[in-house]
Amino acid sequence: MKINTAEFVISNSDVAKCPKELLPEYAFIGRSNVGKSSLINMLTNHKNLAKTSSKPGKTQLINHFKINNNWFLVDLPGYGYAKVSKKTKETFQKFITDYFEKREQLVCAFVLIDIRLEAQKIDLEFINYLGETEVPFCLIFTKSDKIGKTKINSQVAAYRKQVLAQGWEEMPQHFVTSSTEQTGKEELLTYIDHVNQEIFKNNASF
Repeated sequence: MKINTAEFVISNSDVAKCPKELLPEYAFIGRSNVGKSSLINMLTNHKNLAKTSSKPGKTQLINHFKINNNWFLVDLPGYGYAKVSKKTKETFQKFITDYFEKREQLVCAFVLIDIRLEAQKIDLEFINYLGETEVPFCLIFTKSDKIGKTKINSQVAAYRKQVLAQGWEEMPQHFVTSSTEQTGKEELLTYIDHVNQEIFKNNASF
């Protein structure tokens, strides 16, 4: 898939105010500072479509971007924010869960994982939540340029071990990416394209 157009549509904290168009949506979420904005900008060929910041927790709303006029990329707030109040965290959590549990157009959530780190408890808990809520999802390992190729394989293998220890029968589909080197871009966009083709072919209604 080649992304020709990517336009910002709306930001809000109320799922009921999300776009009414019945187009497939792909949500991107992860811990603060996992490289989500950089990945979105890399995928869409835009330097500043998603706002990047050295301060974790920059994204604090549900952000909809229409891609190629036929699907939505949704940029969601990170979980595990730094320097926000407990009340603010609870508000974020509420509309994040509202989105995953009520948004019928959502066809896949991409959970971003920093490949340099050991499996984080909060990531595993979120993956389990998606499983319990029956939300289709994939894992995206970010920042692969920060470690060697051999280390990449061992980190993914270690993560698989942790996921299976949570009771999963198999490792969810995953992608290894680097926004700096554009690693994984083609594979990720091809995956989205295939899912979209199936949806459009079957005239899926949400």
